[in-house]
Amino acid sequence: MDVVSYRGSVNEYEGDCLVFFITESDFSVLDLLREDTKKNLKKIIKTEGFKGEKEKLLKIPLGDQMKSIYLVGVGKKDLIDDEVYRRMSAMGVRQMKKDKYRRGLFIGVDKDKERAVVEGVLLGNYEFDKYKTRKDNGNEKGVKEVGLYEGDEENIRLGNIFAEAQIYARNLVNEPGNVINPVTLSEIAKKLAEDKGLECKVYDEKDIQEMGMLALYSVGKGSSTPPRFIHIIYKPEKPRKKVVFVGKGLTFDSGGLNIKTGDYMRTMKIDKSGACAVLGIMKAVAELKPNIEVHGLIGAAENMPGGSAYRPDDIIRAKNGKTIEIDNTDAEGRVTLADVLSYASELKPDLIIDMATLTGACMVALGEYTAGLFSNDDDLARSLEEASRKTGERIWRLPLDDERLRKKIKSNVADVVNSGGRYGGAITAAMFLQEFVGEGIKWAHLDIAGPAYSKEDFFYYQKGGTGFGVRLCLEYLLSNT
Repeated sequence: MDVVSYRGSVNEYEGDCLVFFITESDFSVLDLLREDTKKNLKKIIKTEGFKGEKEKLLKIPLGDQMKSIYLVGVGKKDLIDDEVYRRMSAMGVRQMKKDKYRRGLFIGVDKDKERAVVEGVLLGNYEFDKYKTRKDNGNEKGVKEVGLYEGDEENIRLGNIFAEAQIYARNLVNEPGNVINPVTLSEIAKKLAEDKGLECKVYDEKDIQEMGMLALYSVGKGSSTPPRFIHIIYKPEKPRKKVVFVGKGLTFDSGGLNIKTGDYMRTMKIDKSGACAVLGIMKAVAELKPNIEVHGLIGAAENMPGGSAYRPDDIIRAKNGKTIEIDNTDAEGRVTLADVLSYASELKPDLIIDMATLTGACMVALGEYTAGLFSNDDDLARSLEEASRKTGERIWRLPLDDERLRKKIKSNVADVVNSGGRYGGAITAAMFLQEFVGEGIKWAHLDIAGPAYSKEDFFYYQKGGTGFGVRLCLEYLLSNT
């Protein structure tokens, strides 16, 4: 679907529908219509009792070439933010799909909200249906074009880049484990880098061992598909800072020898969501071209209960030299990230942001729609929180300063143990990761276990992988370029 700027007369638009965003009790945007059309509309509006309340949509069928007018309520003026427009534009495009309309014109968007509308339209139009048998003989279906009335081209460009990056990540998350494994994920990363002019290095299982990344290797060695370490680089001529994004890439997580029950194993294709987000971010970075050196690092593995799988009680040495006692093989994400964070620290970046579907404990604490934020730097945490409010991707900061809780990850036989027990599990997991972040490096960890996957359609999300964190991190970069 294309989003374009339309600068002609509203009354001469030749698409299927007009979509007006209506601020509560303010219908002045309808002044763009012919007087007779406006008069008829106001009669219908009064009869229907439509006032422009948030999340209300009134469809008004027309009898001429234009099939319908939609009035989409965005609520009280002083309460309208980017997320309201993002959600309401998704509502509009979904109504267009339901009515089988191909082209529509969106009208009444404030200039500073145009990017959010473009994101909402594209994200709301998303479907992952590539494996469904087509019954339309290959005929194109769905919404083909949305026009943004007098839309700014740069806002449209940015909205496209942000939304398409998230959609790219969504598609990867939704791919099953028999399609994406560590090897095929590395091939996808190489293809992305080739297409976007990025540098990409992929390290195989032999390289991983030689590099001292025995934690990543141990998690993946129980599978017939070996692990991979992926490093993608964007480097402008004179970057003013260096940022590293780290993603957990468990392409499937059975739990290993501490095997999951069937119910908990069912959606474990999503355990690569952090890695998919990193790939989406790198795709957009290549298009945005910020004056920042950006590295994307992915530890990719399959956690399987094979004959060579790592075991409870194993002691593993990570890349930074610290030893890890394995308490539970299903706490594999933090073990994988131990090596990746160690490698990231060796790059001497200004900051590291990692994303991982790390703990069910974070979902217990914050629910399914909010990610946990942990950071060793207050300014970085505040900047991410500000970006979160802009993009509508909810995060909530949790503490790292409880030294009594930190004792839970101390081991009698190694430097750290990979599970601190049930209580405070999201916090002790983050504390474990912090052990592998280099001294003096700003770091933030996003536990995206809840919002990485949706069990239902809502707002601009479809059931399945969400691509959570992509726009959040891009907004952070854009705001700090």
